[in-house]
Amino acid sequence: MEVILKEKEADDWVYRGEGAANLVLSYIGSSPTFTGKVMRIRKASRNDSLTETSTSPSALTAQERYLWKDVDELISSSDKEIASQLFVLHVMKPLLGSKFVDAGMHVQVTRGFFESVEKNVILQRPAWRVDTAQVDMRCDYVLVMSDHSLFDHGNLGSSPCISVEIKPKCGFLPVSRFVSEETAIKKRVTRFEMHQALKLNQGEISLPSEYNPLDLFSGSKERIHKAIKDLFTTPQNNFRVFMNGSLIFGGLGGGAEDTNLCIAKAFEGALKSIVQADDGLCTENFLTLVADAAHKSGVLDRLLEVQKLDDVDIEGAIHAYYDITHQQCMVCTELNEDQMKTYAPLHSASLDESLKIVKDYLIAATSKDCSLMICFRPSKVVNLGSAWNNVYLESTKQTFDFKVHFIDLDLKRMSKMEEYYELDKKIVSCYSKMIKMDQGTNALTNLQKS
Repeated sequence: MEVILKEKEADDWVYRGEGAANLVLSYIGSSPTFTGKVMRIRKASRNDSLTETSTSPSALTAQERYLWKDVDELISSSDKEIASQLFVLHVMKPLLGSKFVDAGMHVQVTRGFFESVEKNVILQRPAWRVDTAQVDMRCDYVLVMSDHSLFDHGNLGSSPCISVEIKPKCGFLPVSRFVSEETAIKKRVTRFEMHQALKLNQGEISLPSEYNPLDLFSGSKERIHKAIKDLFTTPQNNFRVFMNGSLIFGGLGGGAEDTNLCIAKAFEGALKSIVQADDGLCTENFLTLVADAAHKSGVLDRLLEVQKLDDVDIEGAIHAYYDITHQQCMVCTELNEDQMKTYAPLHSASLDESLKIVKDYLIAATSKDCSLMICFRPSKVVNLGSAWNNVYLESTKQTFDFKVHFIDLDLKRMSKMEEYYELDKKIVSCYSKMIKMDQGTNALTNLQKS
């Protein structure tokens, strides 16, 4: 029998967090169907009219249907949210590994359910999120999936569990010949570091993060450990920790403040039920545990492989996009004759080659923006036949079961290609200006000293 969630069931779902496109709720009720599950609810901008229908003959544009023509289920979907789930199922799951990806299932809901949810969560949501978006009342379903911050579908038993959510971001420097001389700094400085400068300039963050994605993806235990420690120091929206499914570290619906002494002390205390270390050493041991599991699981290598499908950079992919959409290339209109020679091979490529460039770029964009969830529980013995991986924490003589899943593998829209290109230019420009200002300040300081 098909389940339909109604107004009275809304109280069984509590606010877990949110991103730009969706609210995330977790289940606290008693139904076996939803125990150990989380729910994603689509948001709508407050500038949108919520009286219009949310469905259309196809969730994808004609050009997107052609782009994804090899994925029959995706091009025939009738709604963009359903298309996004089918994208996870048929595109990302085979690439990242079926045991690491949960595509979820759609569950029908009433408008009354949405109205109750909107009322229940509004006080827990960050004010700036409330100001910009609300529950999309035009939709009549939600996406439900396993809560990967828990073991065994919410059956906690006697063992507490702790999980960490990490946004790894892009783990390599581009080597594409289509990166221009003006933006060549991208080949030396990570996108994450440059984007931090823009966020700082726009007041989105108060302190740039020391985190370097190249450390996390390095394959070196020492560098991975450094990356995890740096994420802990400045978590922003890239690092969160849950205890038995409840957030104990990091922000709910946006960035978190930098880890000060008070936050660190509270987190250290919360870890005592999991990590058997002396006072003041629980956090250090937990971060080592996370780093060891990330290294042992091998999932970062898988993720990096998918990210590297973007082998021409947005500065190359944008030209293929204009060819696919049969538009005049707006980038080429700003280039001189010598510069245009660099991009001529892209415009002389076959349609199938152009489609592959754009498709691979969009798949890579999803992998650069996803999150990684690693969940742990103490294990009394190393069980070689266990369905879970094990990691041994030498300093505390403890063994932990762990499991890893990718989440937030949303379909990136082809219509955003120009937006991606403009954002790339903006990020590089802001970082370059900041470097020049720093150099000028240093030169002035040295002059004054002399």
